[in-house]
Amino acid sequence: MGKLVESLCPEYAIEVAGTVDVAEAAAPESWPAADVAIDFSTADAVSANVQRLAERGVNVVIGTTGWAAQEADVRRVVEETGIGVVAAPNFALGVNLFAAIAERAAELFRSQMGFGAWIHEAHHAAKRDAPSGTALLLEAALREGGYNRAIDVSSTRAGSIPGTHTVGFDALGETITLTHTARDRSGFARGALEAACWVHGRKGWFTMRDVLGL
Repeated sequence: MGKLVESLCPEYAIEVAGTVDVAEAAAPESWPAADVAIDFSTADAVSANVQRLAERGVNVVIGTTGWAAQEADVRRVVEETGIGVVAAPNFALGVNLFAAIAERAAELFRSQMGFGAWIHEAHHAAKRDAPSGTALLLEAALREGGYNRAIDVSSTRAGSIPGTHTVGFDALGETITLTHTARDRSGFARGALEAACWVHGRKGWFTMRDVLGL
């Protein structure tokens, strides 16, 4: 993801100040000066990364997933230091618009007691967290839309699947499905760059809903 983000930066008039890999992570004094950092590292590195970047006054786009248990600590750092952060389980613009559509669908189905809801997601075999952060985002969207019945969430891990998410509503004799399919990872990188441009100069905790004005 880091290499993909770097390759797309010219399209967004973004200059790459530098990169930080695993070998350099323990020496933040050597990290390059920047306005915004994009973190696609690992879940156990997010809290320390944000702390170190916040100490330098660097805003952050967090594209890593699986660190929900650390969110309260990370939010506290953001509030205390006054930096700006955009955190999202999925930065693809289409996925975030898809979540808004799912929320609206939940509003329509919440009073239709004959319809049960489900979410299925599929990713490559190396993805560590299951269900995915995006599946949890979609589940939250259904709840925001007022769907308060059971929602079955399932996962598949196989091959090199970039990411497929389906929200379904099923009743006797009929099924409605809404699906987002990532053909490659470029959508995630482009969304992260959109977020980096948007959060430059801002302070506070934001999501892609804020970036997209949803």
